Amino acid sequence: MTKPPRIGGILETSLYVDDLPRARDFYQTVFGFETFFVDPRMCAMGVPDGQVLLLFLRGATDSPAPVNGSFIPPHRGDGHLHLCFAIPLGELAAWEAHLLALDIAVESRLRWAKGGTSLYFRDPDGNSLEVATPGLWPNH
Repeated sequence: MTKPPRIGGILETSLYVDDLPRARDFYQTVFGFETFFVDPRMCAMGVPDGQVLLLFLRGATDSPAPVNGSFIPPHRGDGHLHLCFAIPLGELAAWEAHLLALDIAVESRLRWAKGGTSLYFRDPDGNSLEVATPGLWPNH
């Protein structure tokens, strides 16, 4: 087997939402993400370190989306999906206070065997969000 070509990381990840303006406001307020692009079917938001969070209106990606003489293939996510954001070790207490100030309930606080800690909470569409300090995976 040949060695695969290199990749630079995950550029985009997506969540599916029922109310795009509400979701956009949530991710701007909670995480401070910048809106790069928005139209009736999606919103692209800048995440630190060159990453992008795509928020798709549920059902709006069931058909191909024409773009520049080609198309984006259809895709979808069903149910409550999960997304985790890496945070620095010293920011855990600040995140707990930030979520409390926004009246966002922490669903679970989990201490990992390697020493990391995760806070789990939900977005307005029920997606499971996590912020995690180093010590969760070998690369974080």
